[in-house]
Amino acid sequence: MADKKIIAVIGSTGSQGGGLANAILSDPNGGFAVRAITRKTDGDKAKALAARGAEIVKADLDDVESLKKAFAGAYGVYAVTNFWEHFSAEKEKTQAKNIADAAKAAGVKHVIWSTLEDTRKLMKSDDKRMPMLQEKYRVPHFDAKADADEYFKGVPSTCLVTSFYWNNFYTFGLGPKKGADGKYSWTLPMGNAKMAGIAAEDIGAAAYGIFKAGPQYIGKTVGIVGENLTVQQMCDKISKVLGIPAIQYNAVEPDAYRKFGFPGADELGNMFQVYRDFENAVVAARSEQTTKQLNPKLQSFEGWLQAHKAEVAKSTEPAPA
Repeated sequence: MADKKIIAVIGSTGSQGGGLANAILSDPNGGFAVRAITRKTDGDKAKALAARGAEIVKADLDDVESLKKAFAGAYGVYAVTNFWEHFSAEKEKTQAKNIADAAKAAGVKHVIWSTLEDTRKLMKSDDKRMPMLQEKYRVPHFDAKADADEYFKGVPSTCLVTSFYWNNFYTFGLGPKKGADGKYSWTLPMGNAKMAGIAAEDIGAAAYGIFKAGPQYIGKTVGIVGENLTVQQMCDKISKVLGIPAIQYNAVEPDAYRKFGFPGADELGNMFQVYRDFENAVVAARSEQTTKQLNPKLQSFEGWLQAHKAEVAKSTEPAPA
């Protein structure tokens, strides 16, 4: 590891960071090494990374001193925060600031900050089409990350604007469901708009492409996407790959979706509405061509479905009573 550039990977046992760790470890001659940052150094995922040659280091995003120690001697840092762990935009911003401050203190040469756009800039403050959440956000997990971009201006960094990852269809249970009658349906407030999506593992692979490219991406914002598809197009592809009957798409209004009552329903209702109402702006902020340059093995939605067929199929089954 001594002759390789160390990348301290936050979220190394999660979706994005796990994708980056895998990309680095799968390229032993690439000149980079993984320092997996985790709170659970004895967890199965951390042990699996260690078995592949990663250095495992304990740190907590709420503890800036632990991050400074974890970043010491690292060339780069992959910075990602998990809103869905606590549902607080303010906490997400504090954690991002801790990462940026620690990276600056450690003299890190390149930080990639996993971010999203500020949805508040897409509409006026008195726009009533969707409610404000947590007092000052439209889509808190987007807007808080956008606010946090400012913290990373003090370090050599790249802002990586990600897309909705398809893995959410089974990890969050947001995908189509099989009813008691055996028929499949999918309820989302997306209308006929295309949604910018990507395989979670491809986010990490694209980040690796940025690190490999060197300083040319420092100071820049890069938007990545796997494919832009309507819900109906995704329904058709899921039916084809899984070999199941046609999926009925129920295009509900965002306000109805916000009232479904599950944790984060209002947040996701606003997010899907942004994807629907501001389709052109969202799609324009992400480049499939750039993503393929960074990650030549970028998966299409259908390719991702083939790779995750079992997980997607299982997620369509109704929850046990």
